[in-house]
Amino acid sequence: MADTLRLDLPLLLPDVPDARDACVRRLIESLEPRDGVERVHIRDEEDGAGAELCIHYDPAVLPLERIRQLAGTFGAEIAAKFGHMVWQVDGIADQRRARTVSENVRRLSGVVEAHANAGGPLRIEFDRAQTDEDTIRKSLEEMKVSPEREKPGPASADKADDHDHAHGGIFGAQTELIFVGLCGVLLLIGWLLPKFVAMPSWAPLFVLVPAYFFGGYYALREAIDSVRNGRFEIDFLMLVAAAGAAALGEWAEGALLLFLFSLGHALEGYAMGRAKRAIEALGALAPKTATVRRDGKVEEIAVDALRVGDIVLVKPNERLAADGFVIKGESSVNQAPITGESVPVDKSPVGDANVAAEKPDLVDAGNRVFAGTINGGGALEIQVTRTSADSTLARVVKMVNEAETNQSPTQRLTDRFERIFVPAVLVLAMAR
Repeated sequence: MADTLRLDLPLLLPDVPDARDACVRRLIESLEPRDGVERVHIRDEEDGAGAELCIHYDPAVLPLERIRQLAGTFGAEIAAKFGHMVWQVDGIADQRRARTVSENVRRLSGVVEAHANAGGPLRIEFDRAQTDEDTIRKSLEEMKVSPEREKPGPASADKADDHDHAHGGIFGAQTELIFVGLCGVLLLIGWLLPKFVAMPSWAPLFVLVPAYFFGGYYALREAIDSVRNGRFEIDFLMLVAAAGAAALGEWAEGALLLFLFSLGHALEGYAMGRAKRAIEALGALAPKTATVRRDGKVEEIAVDALRVGDIVLVKPNERLAADGFVIKGESSVNQAPITGESVPVDKSPVGDANVAAEKPDLVDAGNRVFAGTINGGGALEIQVTRTSADSTLARVVKMVNEAETNQSPTQRLTDRFERIFVPAVLVLAMAR
């Protein structure tokens, strides 16, 4: 009967952002062909534990120590060959721009994979033998995309405002919506004027031509980027259709087409902006500093400097700075930001702190606390079980970012269909 060995995936592949990364697949493919190995798979996170590599093997053919050695060797080789970067970036205002950036980065020498999203981070996997982080960073800056080293987390209002201005234009984040509104107003005026005022047939052009400008400005920008990259997407098709309507003298119909298309585009960008601000607000739930007792002294330190085993002092009505369990004091804690519970949960000290520290994931809910939650009227002393980067709150933010970055199968199918559909329509139109 086969035995099962579970190995901590982050230790084997420390730079891999999650278990769905291509390097995890490479590790599995390296181990499965070995004699004595029956099956290799990933055991997903459960009860707060990290993802694990599960190896089902025949101990009569392959000893346990040899399995450990092979997994460590293959993991080290893959980690040395492939690098991973997860960056928050400025300069990706909407999903079409994100797709363009992703494809441009994939074309860079040595880049294996790249995924960008208007509401999430830019993820890049690259071959260390062919390129490096600085080279990729310079290439991104040439694309007018500014990578930031810090990961998603607390963001100040000023920083959010700066991002909005960079993404939106001269009027900030609302520029595209303002342009859509101007296009709609001008279109309405150009359509209604001839019905109520006697004028030459060319007179409405004085308002319909500006309507074309405001309605097609962002579509034109995206179309230029797409054509430069050898792609004809829906933006280009809309512009061709509007130009065709103008050539036939149907300026109002062309302006209406651009208005409807730019309205959908603007609403998508607005939704992405709200999603990004929601992620930033979620990351800002945790305080930036914590009061700890170390070596008999009480001091205030940055949350990032907290270590597992530290004792954190929490005052009444204060936000908790870290995940852990209560060792002293009683209080009720509002856990709604993390768990969604509608009423505060009573917290009390654990019976044995040493036992709780050895198996923190088995601590009872009445003794366990989370970063970002709000303490009630009693003072608490908390023993830290996770660093700020590994807290439940940080993992929630990470999961939301991953959900923003990863495309659904329907999105991927739509992208592939669009690449064929638009050129086909253009070819058929010219053929007629």
